[in-house]
Amino acid sequence: MHLLNLGILAHVDAGKTSLAERLLHSVGVIDEIGSVDHGSTRTDTLALERQRGITIKSAVVSFPVDGVTVNLIDTPGHPDFIAEVERVLGVLDGAVLVVSAVEGVQAQTRVLMRTLQRLRIPTLLFVNKIDRRGARYEGVLRAIRERLTPAIVPMGVAHGLGTPGARFDAGLGAESADVLADHDEKLLEEYVEHGGMSHSTVRAALAAQSRSALVHPVYFGSAITGAGVDALIAGVRDLLPPAGGDPDGPVSGTVFKVERGPAGEKVAYARMFSGTLRTRDRVPFGGDRGNGAGRNGGAGRKGGAGRREGRVTAISVFDRGTDVRDDAVPAGRIARLWGLADVRIGDALGEPRKAHEHFFAPPTLETVVVPGPGVDPRRLHTALTQLAEQDPLIGLRHDEVRQELSVSLYGEVQKEVVQATLADEFGLEVDFRETTVICVERPAGTGAAVEFNKKGDNPFLATVGLRVEPAPTGSGVDFRLEVELGSMPYAFFKAVEDTVRETLGQGLHGWQVDDCAVTMTHCGYSPRQSHAHQGFDKSMSSTGADFRGLTPLVLMAALRRAGTRVHEPMHRFRVEAPADTLGALLPALAALRAVPRTTETRGTSCVLEGEVPAGQVHALGRRLPGLTRGEGELESAFDHYAPIAYGTVPERPRTDHNPLNRREYLLNVTRRVGG
Repeated sequence: MHLLNLGILAHVDAGKTSLAERLLHSVGVIDEIGSVDHGSTRTDTLALERQRGITIKSAVVSFPVDGVTVNLIDTPGHPDFIAEVERVLGVLDGAVLVVSAVEGVQAQTRVLMRTLQRLRIPTLLFVNKIDRRGARYEGVLRAIRERLTPAIVPMGVAHGLGTPGARFDAGLGAESADVLADHDEKLLEEYVEHGGMSHSTVRAALAAQSRSALVHPVYFGSAITGAGVDALIAGVRDLLPPAGGDPDGPVSGTVFKVERGPAGEKVAYARMFSGTLRTRDRVPFGGDRGNGAGRNGGAGRKGGAGRREGRVTAISVFDRGTDVRDDAVPAGRIARLWGLADVRIGDALGEPRKAHEHFFAPPTLETVVVPGPGVDPRRLHTALTQLAEQDPLIGLRHDEVRQELSVSLYGEVQKEVVQATLADEFGLEVDFRETTVICVERPAGTGAAVEFNKKGDNPFLATVGLRVEPAPTGSGVDFRLEVELGSMPYAFFKAVEDTVRETLGQGLHGWQVDDCAVTMTHCGYSPRQSHAHQGFDKSMSSTGADFRGLTPLVLMAALRRAGTRVHEPMHRFRVEAPADTLGALLPALAALRAVPRTTETRGTSCVLEGEVPAGQVHALGRRLPGLTRGEGELESAFDHYAPIAYGTVPERPRTDHNPLNRREYLLNVTRRVGG
């Protein structure tokens, strides 16, 4: 069976979901095209998606094209839901990137195209809305070449733009040979020697280079009228690579979505890359997923949950617009799986292919969830935990002291969606406090501390010595040993390392401590003691609890001596606006602590690129229309963390037992404390 897992991606409102509906209608899967405005589309199944007219969760629907089974994955376009797009990218064989013929290349279009190119995912471009007033052909092609990639091949010409009768006449132009020859020396030789290439040579080269993500065919059309859609379907069939994988090989797959079924059971969406998974099979899953809670989740869920195992109780595969029960799912296919109760997004099924990597930056904002009147905090915690299961980049933090719950976010729209989801699906009315920026801490120098077993006021039967020092940017936390691994049981070393990583979720100012090396310099323990005819004497023998209890005190003492600097997230920005508005733009940027690095004038327009604090991006986007007569365009994306060099250093409320205060910590820790 020829399979293709195809993603549709776009800037919000480019017509992506409408195109998915048109594709399903054109191949005969649905009799009537759904409407985004009327909330009747096949892929927007959530009530909230239908109400708001936007895609929030990715959805899978299948259709056949001349012997090819296409699993179509519709993804959100709004940047607040970029995490949904991220999870889909790892399971795609190809993509269609939708561009509006009216608005042209937009900020999110550029972000998506850069990611598709970096991952070398074969991509077709579909310029939608040629029937709308203001639709352009040459202008959009020029913008695609300048702002996305010059390696494009127009697959025809659009006529009658801006009218209901707009059409797309398929056909390769002479310039296609030039683009293809740029990527193939043999083609270039033939092109030079013969003054051109045959049509069959051009078509074969186009298919080969498209499947290798070297060039990107461009189609024009309208999802509403159907213009150009048949040509796009032919391109999907002929120019994108089929799904690979050996169905007889070892079982290997990836979970890219998790939802709850009608009875509250977990349902995992998985792409199989190798082997065949059958009902009643026991399959290992999990591993080090790096789920994003580390850097910005603070004390949220930890990545690397380890390998687990579960039995698959039911399978459904996608076929002709719906999903049907089956006994097995072979390599190449996407399926829904029941029975894996502990499964999480990003888990590897069977043999792991590679570590889960992030293609987009983690969220840099967070807010405290405020329960409404009569809302049970325990029910709210359960509901938010379930939402976090479906979106691993939601870093849920529970402050036990203040009895507060915080979630990390990409933007204000996502906050509104969380609020509406809690109300609609769980019956919980909530509000939010003001959104704040998630910072990180990094060691400013080197510091060390040690506490010895049975000496001083150490109430734990353990010796722990730690040194903290800066590490290269982006390295996370590196745990090292300067003591012999055999000098005490391995379980005690593991207890120290795990506790170090957990404790660094909150530094001197309450933020996640990043990019640091922690070295264990001293260790010691009390060997297992027992009395005659009696069992193990816990009061005389070290346990893992001793090392877990002592490590935070030693680590925070070392960190205090090293000192930390709080860093805030910075976005790189690009503003394109009329040149005569530059005088108003620059002071406004300065007021928002944005620093332009380059300024370029292009005719009547100017382009500014630079850096702006993440906490000011929303304000910049709000002010830009007024500063530029509504003509300014902002593009921004997370770039790096920079030290805060102004005002008061922001503090984050602690949610742990506060090892910075020894007396308070020892009172809070329920393990053995002496003296």
